[in-house]
Amino acid sequence: MNLDLNKLQPYPFEKLAELKGGVTPATTAPHIAMSIGEPQHETPDFIRQSLSQHLLTMANYPVTKGLAILREAIAGWLCRRYGLAAEHVDPERHCLPVAGSREALFAFAQAVIDRSKPATVLMPNPFYQIYEGAALLAGAQPWYMACTADNNYVPDLDDVPAGIWRSCQLIYICSPGNPTGSVFNLDFYRRLLALADQHDFIIAADECYSEIYPDEANPPLGMLQACRQLGRDDFRRCVVFNSLSKRSNVPGLRSGFVAGDARILQQFLRYRTYHGCALPVYSQHASIAAWNDERHVRTNRDLYREKFQAVEQILKPVLELNQPDASFYLWPRTPLPDTEFTRGLFQQQNVTVLPGSYLSRVTAQGDPGRNHVRIALVAPVGECVAGAQRMRHYLESL
Repeated sequence: MNLDLNKLQPYPFEKLAELKGGVTPATTAPHIAMSIGEPQHETPDFIRQSLSQHLLTMANYPVTKGLAILREAIAGWLCRRYGLAAEHVDPERHCLPVAGSREALFAFAQAVIDRSKPATVLMPNPFYQIYEGAALLAGAQPWYMACTADNNYVPDLDDVPAGIWRSCQLIYICSPGNPTGSVFNLDFYRRLLALADQHDFIIAADECYSEIYPDEANPPLGMLQACRQLGRDDFRRCVVFNSLSKRSNVPGLRSGFVAGDARILQQFLRYRTYHGCALPVYSQHASIAAWNDERHVRTNRDLYREKFQAVEQILKPVLELNQPDASFYLWPRTPLPDTEFTRGLFQQQNVTVLPGSYLSRVTAQGDPGRNHVRIALVAPVGECVAGAQRMRHYLESL
Protein backbone atom coordinates (compact mmCIF):
# COMPACT_ATOMS: atom_id res chain seq x y z
CA MET A 1 0.00 0.00 0.00
CA ASN A 2 1.00 3.64 -0.51
CA LEU A 3 2.47 4.62 2.87
CA ASP A 4 1.34 8.21 2.32
CA LEU A 5 -2.21 6.98 2.98
CA ASN A 6 -1.21 6.76 6.64
CA LYS A 7 -0.72 10.54 6.68
CA LEU A 8 -4.38 11.25 5.87
CA GLN A 9 -6.54 12.47 8.73
CA PRO A 10 -10.14 11.31 9.17
CA TYR A 11 -12.53 13.32 7.06
CA PRO A 12 -14.55 15.96 8.99
CA PHE A 13 -17.79 14.01 8.66
CA GLU A 14 -16.15 10.87 10.05
CA LYS A 15 -15.19 12.90 13.11
CA LEU A 16 -18.69 14.34 13.29
CA ALA A 17 -20.30 10.89 13.22
CA GLU A 18 -18.01 9.79 16.04
CA LEU A 19 -18.81 12.94 18.05
CA LYS A 20 -22.54 12.24 17.76
CA GLY A 21 -22.15 8.53 18.38
CA GLY A 22 -24.21 7.22 21.29
CA VAL A 23 -26.18 10.48 21.60
CA THR A 24 -29.98 10.24 21.50
CA PRO A 25 -31.68 13.60 20.86
CA ALA A 26 -34.01 14.70 23.63
CA THR A 27 -36.65 15.81 21.13
CA THR A 28 -38.89 14.01 18.65
CA ALA A 29 -38.59 16.95 16.24
CA PRO A 30 -37.15 15.84 12.88
CA HIS A 31 -33.43 16.08 12.37
CA ILE A 32 -32.13 19.20 10.60
CA ALA A 33 -28.71 18.89 8.95
CA MET A 34 -26.85 22.20 8.73
CA SER A 35 -23.40 20.63 8.58
CA ILE A 36 -22.75 19.62 4.98
CA GLY A 37 -22.58 21.95 1.99
CA GLU A 38 -24.90 19.91 -0.22
CA PRO A 39 -27.37 22.19 -2.03
CA GLN A 40 -30.99 21.19 -1.40
CA HIS A 41 -32.73 23.53 -3.85
CA GLU A 42 -34.58 21.84 -6.67
CA THR A 43 -32.62 21.08 -9.82
CA PRO A 44 -34.06 23.19 -12.68
CA ASP A 45 -36.37 21.28 -15.02
CA PHE A 46 -34.49 22.28 -18.16
CA ILE A 47 -31.31 20.63 -16.86
CA ARG A 48 -33.13 17.40 -16.04
CA GLN A 49 -34.81 17.46 -19.43
CA SER A 50 -31.50 17.88 -21.23
CA LEU A 51 -30.08 14.97 -19.28
CA SER A 52 -32.98 12.67 -20.13
CA GLN A 53 -33.00 13.72 -23.80
CA HIS A 54 -29.41 12.53 -24.21
CA LEU A 55 -29.51 9.25 -22.31
CA LEU A 56 -28.99 7.31 -25.55
CA THR A 57 -25.43 8.64 -25.56
CA MET A 58 -24.84 6.18 -22.71
CA ALA A 59 -23.82 3.81 -25.50
CA ASN A 60 -20.81 6.00 -26.35
CA TYR A 61 -17.45 6.34 -24.62
CA PRO A 62 -16.83 9.99 -23.69
CA VAL A 63 -13.51 11.60 -24.51
CA THR A 64 -11.48 13.07 -21.67
CA LYS A 65 -11.31 16.51 -23.28
CA GLY A 66 -15.10 16.66 -23.48
CA LEU A 67 -17.38 17.82 -26.26
CA ALA A 68 -16.25 20.91 -28.15
CA ILE A 69 -19.66 22.51 -27.55
CA LEU A 70 -19.25 22.03 -23.79
CA ARG A 71 -15.82 23.66 -23.80
CA GLU A 72 -17.34 26.50 -25.84
CA ALA A 73 -20.16 26.88 -23.30
CA ILE A 74 -17.61 27.04 -20.45
CA ALA A 75 -15.48 29.59 -22.30
CA GLY A 76 -18.55 31.68 -23.08
CA TRP A 77 -19.63 31.65 -19.43
CA LEU A 78 -16.15 32.71 -18.30
CA CYS A 79 -16.19 35.65 -20.71
CA ARG A 80 -19.69 36.76 -19.68
CA ARG A 81 -19.15 36.31 -15.96
CA TYR A 82 -15.66 37.78 -15.65
CA GLY A 83 -15.44 40.20 -18.55
CA LEU A 84 -12.73 38.20 -20.31
CA ALA A 85 -11.99 38.79 -23.97
CA ALA A 86 -13.07 35.93 -26.23
CA GLU A 87 -9.73 35.98 -28.04
CA HIS A 88 -7.98 35.18 -24.74
CA VAL A 89 -10.17 32.19 -23.80
CA ASP A 90 -9.66 29.44 -26.37
CA PRO A 91 -12.01 26.50 -25.66
CA GLU A 92 -9.39 24.18 -27.18
CA ARG A 93 -6.56 25.31 -24.95
CA HIS A 94 -7.89 27.08 -21.87
CA CYS A 95 -10.90 24.97 -20.76
CA LEU A 96 -11.28 21.37 -19.65
CA PRO A 97 -14.43 19.68 -18.26
CA VAL A 98 -13.98 17.69 -15.03
CA ALA A 99 -16.10 15.41 -12.89
CA GLY A 100 -16.77 18.07 -10.27
CA SER A 101 -14.25 20.41 -8.66
CA ARG A 102 -13.41 17.99 -5.83
CA GLU A 103 -12.07 15.34 -8.19
CA ALA A 104 -10.05 17.85 -10.16
CA LEU A 105 -8.62 19.68 -7.14
CA PHE A 106 -7.25 16.38 -5.87
CA ALA A 107 -5.95 15.16 -9.22
CA PHE A 108 -4.27 18.47 -9.99
CA ALA A 109 -1.64 18.10 -7.28
CA GLN A 110 -0.82 14.60 -8.47
CA ALA A 111 -0.13 15.99 -11.94
CA VAL A 112 1.87 19.14 -11.12
CA ILE A 113 4.04 18.27 -8.10
CA ASP A 114 7.65 17.52 -8.99
CA ARG A 115 8.63 14.67 -6.66
CA SER A 116 12.32 14.92 -7.55
CA LYS A 117 12.78 17.73 -5.02
CA PRO A 118 11.20 18.82 -1.73
CA ALA A 119 7.77 20.33 -2.35
CA THR A 120 5.49 22.45 -0.21
CA VAL A 121 1.80 23.03 -0.96
CA LEU A 122 0.26 26.08 0.70
CA MET A 123 -3.40 26.21 1.64
CA PRO A 124 -5.76 28.30 3.78
CA ASN A 125 -6.51 27.25 7.34
CA PRO A 126 -9.38 26.37 7.92
CA PHE A 127 -9.78 24.65 4.58
CA TYR A 128 -11.37 22.05 2.35
CA GLN A 129 -9.59 18.87 3.37
CA ILE A 130 -9.12 17.71 -0.23
CA TYR A 131 -6.24 20.22 -0.50
CA GLU A 132 -4.34 18.54 2.31
CA GLY A 133 -4.98 15.01 1.10
CA ALA A 134 -3.96 15.95 -2.43
CA ALA A 135 -0.68 17.43 -1.19
CA LEU A 136 0.18 14.46 1.02
CA LEU A 137 -0.56 11.85 -1.64
CA ALA A 138 1.51 13.83 -4.15
CA GLY A 139 4.48 13.52 -1.80
CA ALA A 140 4.41 17.17 -0.73
CA GLN A 141 4.28 18.87 2.65
CA PRO A 142 1.25 21.04 3.47
CA TRP A 143 1.74 24.54 4.88
CA TYR A 144 -1.28 26.13 6.53
CA MET A 145 -2.05 29.86 6.22
CA ALA A 146 -4.26 31.02 9.08
CA CYS A 147 -7.48 32.80 8.11
CA THR A 148 -8.92 34.60 11.12
CA ALA A 149 -11.07 37.61 11.93
CA ASP A 150 -7.84 39.58 12.43
CA ASN A 151 -6.95 39.26 8.73
CA ASN A 152 -10.56 39.30 7.48
CA TYR A 153 -10.24 35.56 6.80
CA VAL A 154 -7.80 36.21 3.94
CA PRO A 155 -4.41 34.43 4.03
CA ASP A 156 -1.63 36.74 5.18
CA LEU A 157 0.99 36.33 2.48
CA ASP A 158 3.53 38.28 4.55
CA ASP A 159 3.26 35.69 7.32
CA VAL A 160 4.74 32.93 5.15
CA PRO A 161 8.50 32.42 5.73
CA ALA A 162 10.82 32.97 2.78
CA GLY A 163 11.97 29.35 2.91
CA ILE A 164 8.41 28.11 2.49
CA TRP A 165 7.94 30.28 -0.60
CA ARG A 166 11.17 28.89 -2.05
CA SER A 167 9.96 25.30 -1.72
CA CYS A 168 6.38 26.07 -2.77
CA GLN A 169 5.28 24.32 -5.95
CA LEU A 170 1.53 24.81 -5.58
CA ILE A 171 -0.83 26.98 -3.58
CA TYR A 172 -4.52 26.30 -3.12
CA ILE A 173 -6.67 29.36 -2.57
CA CYS A 174 -10.43 29.49 -2.11
CA SER A 175 -12.51 32.58 -2.84
CA PRO A 176 -15.29 32.76 -1.80
CA GLY A 177 -13.84 30.88 1.12
CA ASN A 178 -15.00 27.64 2.67
CA PRO A 179 -15.97 27.92 5.52
CA THR A 180 -15.48 31.67 6.03
CA GLY A 181 -17.13 33.12 2.91
CA SER A 182 -14.32 35.65 2.48
CA VAL A 183 -13.62 37.13 -0.97
CA PHE A 184 -10.18 38.22 -2.18
CA ASN A 185 -9.59 41.64 -3.72
CA LEU A 186 -7.38 42.64 -6.63
CA ASP A 187 -4.48 43.65 -4.39
CA PHE A 188 -4.35 40.14 -2.92
CA TYR A 189 -4.15 38.61 -6.39
CA ARG A 190 -1.51 41.15 -7.46
CA ARG A 191 0.72 40.25 -4.53
CA LEU A 192 0.16 36.50 -4.92
CA LEU A 193 0.95 36.60 -8.64
CA ALA A 194 4.17 38.50 -7.94
CA LEU A 195 5.19 35.77 -5.50
CA ALA A 196 4.30 33.07 -8.04
CA ASP A 197 6.50 34.77 -10.63
CA GLN A 198 9.34 35.16 -8.15
CA HIS A 199 9.26 31.59 -6.83
CA ASP A 200 7.81 29.75 -9.85
CA PHE A 201 4.79 28.04 -8.30
CA ILE A 202 1.27 27.32 -9.60
CA ILE A 203 -1.91 28.85 -8.19
CA ALA A 204 -4.96 26.58 -7.97
CA ALA A 205 -8.01 28.79 -7.33
CA ASP A 206 -11.07 26.97 -5.98
CA GLU A 207 -14.06 29.13 -7.01
CA CYS A 208 -16.93 26.69 -6.58
CA TYR A 209 -18.91 29.19 -4.43
CA SER A 210 -18.45 32.05 -6.89
CA GLU A 211 -22.15 32.30 -7.82
CA ILE A 212 -23.59 32.48 -4.29
CA TYR A 213 -23.33 36.12 -3.23
CA PRO A 214 -25.62 38.75 -1.65
CA ASP A 215 -25.28 41.74 -4.00
CA GLU A 216 -26.23 41.31 -7.67
CA ALA A 217 -24.20 44.41 -8.51
CA ASN A 218 -21.05 43.12 -6.79
CA PRO A 219 -20.16 39.54 -7.76
CA PRO A 220 -16.92 38.14 -6.32
CA LEU A 221 -13.73 38.83 -8.23
CA GLY A 222 -12.29 35.72 -9.88
CA MET A 223 -8.67 34.75 -10.46
CA LEU A 224 -8.85 34.93 -14.27
CA GLN A 225 -10.68 38.24 -14.00
CA ALA A 226 -7.84 39.52 -11.81
CA CYS A 227 -5.34 38.26 -14.40
CA ARG A 228 -7.17 40.22 -17.09
CA GLN A 229 -7.17 43.40 -15.00
CA LEU A 230 -3.47 42.97 -14.31
CA GLY A 231 -2.58 42.41 -17.97
CA ARG A 232 -1.89 38.67 -17.67
CA ASP A 233 -4.08 37.50 -20.53
CA ASP A 234 -2.10 34.28 -20.88
CA PHE A 235 -3.22 33.34 -17.32
CA ARG A 236 0.37 32.28 -16.63
CA ARG A 237 0.71 29.98 -13.58
CA CYS A 238 -3.05 30.26 -12.85
CA VAL A 239 -5.71 27.56 -12.98
CA VAL A 240 -9.27 28.00 -11.67
CA PHE A 241 -11.72 25.30 -10.65
CA ASN A 242 -15.48 25.70 -10.72
CA SER A 243 -18.54 23.52 -10.57
CA LEU A 244 -22.24 23.37 -11.33
CA SER A 245 -23.04 21.79 -7.95
CA LYS A 246 -23.69 25.00 -6.01
CA ARG A 247 -24.48 27.28 -8.94
CA SER A 248 -27.15 25.07 -10.49
CA ASN A 249 -28.14 22.70 -7.65
CA VAL A 250 -26.81 19.57 -9.35
CA PRO A 251 -24.26 18.10 -6.91
CA GLY A 252 -25.06 14.61 -8.16
CA LEU A 253 -24.25 15.52 -11.76
CA ARG A 254 -20.55 15.78 -10.82
CA SER A 255 -19.76 18.38 -13.44
CA GLY A 256 -17.30 21.26 -13.38
CA PHE A 257 -14.31 22.63 -15.21
CA VAL A 258 -10.74 23.78 -14.92
CA ALA A 259 -9.54 26.79 -16.90
CA GLY A 260 -6.44 28.92 -17.21
CA ASP A 261 -2.82 28.49 -18.24
CA ALA A 262 -2.86 26.49 -21.50
CA ARG A 263 0.59 24.99 -20.89
CA ILE A 264 -0.46 23.57 -17.53
CA LEU A 265 -3.82 22.32 -18.83
CA GLN A 266 -2.12 20.51 -21.69
CA GLN A 267 -0.17 18.43 -19.17
CA PHE A 268 -3.18 18.03 -16.89
CA LEU A 269 -5.17 16.65 -19.84
CA ARG A 270 -2.39 14.16 -20.42
CA TYR A 271 -2.66 13.05 -16.79
CA ARG A 272 -6.45 12.82 -16.98
CA THR A 273 -6.31 10.62 -20.06
CA TYR A 274 -4.76 7.97 -17.83
CA HIS A 275 -6.87 8.93 -14.81
CA GLY A 276 -10.07 7.82 -16.56
CA CYS A 277 -12.55 10.43 -15.35
CA ALA A 278 -14.28 11.65 -18.50
CA LEU A 279 -17.78 13.07 -18.09
CA PRO A 280 -20.58 10.93 -19.59
CA VAL A 281 -21.89 12.51 -22.78
CA TYR A 282 -25.42 12.95 -21.34
CA SER A 283 -23.91 14.81 -18.36
CA GLN A 284 -22.02 17.04 -20.74
CA HIS A 285 -25.20 18.02 -22.57
CA ALA A 286 -26.95 18.82 -19.29
CA SER A 287 -23.90 20.89 -18.33
CA ILE A 288 -24.08 22.86 -21.56
CA ALA A 289 -27.68 23.79 -20.77
CA ALA A 290 -26.71 24.87 -17.26
CA TRP A 291 -23.70 27.01 -18.21
CA ASN A 292 -25.74 28.78 -20.88
CA ASP A 293 -28.51 29.93 -18.53
CA GLU A 294 -28.30 32.58 -15.79
CA ARG A 295 -31.95 33.01 -14.86
CA HIS A 296 -31.99 29.94 -12.60
CA VAL A 297 -28.76 31.12 -10.92
CA ARG A 298 -30.29 34.47 -9.99
CA THR A 299 -33.33 32.67 -8.59
CA ASN A 300 -30.95 30.50 -6.57
CA ARG A 301 -29.25 33.56 -5.09
CA ASP A 302 -32.63 35.04 -4.16
CA LEU A 303 -33.37 31.96 -2.08
CA TYR A 304 -30.07 32.21 -0.24
CA ARG A 305 -30.62 35.91 0.47
CA GLU A 306 -34.00 35.08 1.98
CA LYS A 307 -32.44 32.42 4.19
CA PHE A 308 -29.55 34.59 5.37
CA GLN A 309 -31.91 37.41 6.28
CA ALA A 310 -34.29 35.14 8.21
CA VAL A 311 -31.60 33.16 10.02
CA GLU A 312 -29.59 36.23 10.99
CA GLN A 313 -32.67 37.85 12.52
CA ILE A 314 -33.11 34.81 14.73
CA LEU A 315 -29.49 34.18 15.72
CA LYS A 316 -27.84 37.59 15.93
CA PRO A 317 -29.23 38.38 19.40
CA VAL A 318 -27.63 35.22 20.82
CA LEU A 319 -24.65 34.39 18.58
CA GLU A 320 -21.65 36.35 17.31
CA LEU A 321 -22.02 36.18 13.53
CA ASN A 322 -21.83 38.25 10.37
CA GLN A 323 -23.11 37.59 6.88
CA PRO A 324 -20.22 36.38 4.73
CA ASP A 325 -19.03 38.17 1.59
CA ALA A 326 -20.32 35.17 -0.39
CA SER A 327 -21.05 31.39 -0.16
CA PHE A 328 -23.89 29.79 1.81
CA TYR A 329 -22.13 29.30 5.15
CA LEU A 330 -22.21 31.09 8.45
CA TRP A 331 -18.99 30.91 10.51
CA PRO A 332 -19.88 32.14 14.00
CA ARG A 333 -17.88 31.95 17.20
CA THR A 334 -19.36 29.66 19.84
CA PRO A 335 -19.76 30.50 23.53
CA LEU A 336 -18.19 27.14 24.47
CA PRO A 337 -15.81 24.70 22.75
CA ASP A 338 -17.01 23.94 19.23
CA THR A 339 -17.24 20.18 19.71
CA GLU A 340 -19.15 20.61 22.97
CA PHE A 341 -21.49 23.09 21.28
CA THR A 342 -22.11 20.73 18.35
CA ARG A 343 -22.76 17.69 20.52
CA GLY A 344 -25.03 19.62 22.89
CA LEU A 345 -27.04 21.15 20.04
CA PHE A 346 -27.61 17.72 18.54
CA GLN A 347 -28.51 16.17 21.89
CA GLN A 348 -30.95 18.91 22.88
CA GLN A 349 -32.41 20.05 19.54
CA ASN A 350 -31.59 17.34 16.93
CA VAL A 351 -29.77 19.90 14.78
CA THR A 352 -26.33 19.17 13.33
CA VAL A 353 -23.62 21.72 12.56
CA LEU A 354 -19.91 21.12 11.91
CA PRO A 355 -17.23 21.97 14.49
CA GLY A 356 -14.77 24.48 13.11
CA SER A 357 -11.79 22.58 14.50
CA TYR A 358 -12.68 19.70 12.16
CA LEU A 359 -11.86 22.02 9.24
CA SER A 360 -8.56 23.39 10.55
CA ARG A 361 -5.12 22.38 11.76
CA VAL A 362 -3.25 23.47 14.86
CA THR A 363 -0.08 25.42 14.03
CA ALA A 364 2.37 27.54 16.00
CA GLN A 365 -0.14 30.40 15.56
CA GLY A 366 -2.95 28.37 17.14
CA ASP A 367 -6.11 26.78 15.75
CA PRO A 368 -8.17 29.20 13.61
CA GLY A 369 -11.17 26.85 13.58
CA ARG A 370 -11.36 26.48 17.33
CA ASN A 371 -14.59 27.70 18.93
CA HIS A 372 -16.33 28.22 15.60
CA VAL A 373 -18.95 26.15 13.81
CA ARG A 374 -19.88 26.00 10.16
CA ILE A 375 -23.59 26.39 9.53
CA ALA A 376 -24.68 25.49 6.00
CA LEU A 377 -27.87 27.24 4.85
CA VAL A 378 -28.59 24.73 2.11
CA ALA A 379 -31.94 23.34 3.21
CA PRO A 380 -35.27 24.96 2.18
CA VAL A 381 -36.10 28.27 3.84
CA GLY A 382 -38.56 26.82 6.35
CA GLU A 383 -36.11 24.16 7.48
CA CYS A 384 -33.29 26.71 7.89
CA VAL A 385 -35.59 28.93 9.95
CA ALA A 386 -36.62 25.99 12.13
CA GLY A 387 -32.98 25.03 12.61
CA ALA A 388 -32.06 28.58 13.59
CA GLN A 389 -34.96 28.76 16.07
CA ARG A 390 -33.90 25.51 17.71
CA MET A 391 -30.31 26.74 17.83
CA ARG A 392 -31.46 29.88 19.57
CA HIS A 393 -33.39 27.85 22.14
CA TYR A 394 -30.23 25.83 22.79
CA LEU A 395 -28.09 28.96 23.17
CA GLU A 396 -30.60 30.54 25.53
CA SER A 397 -30.50 27.40 27.67
CA LEU A 398 -26.74 27.54 28.20
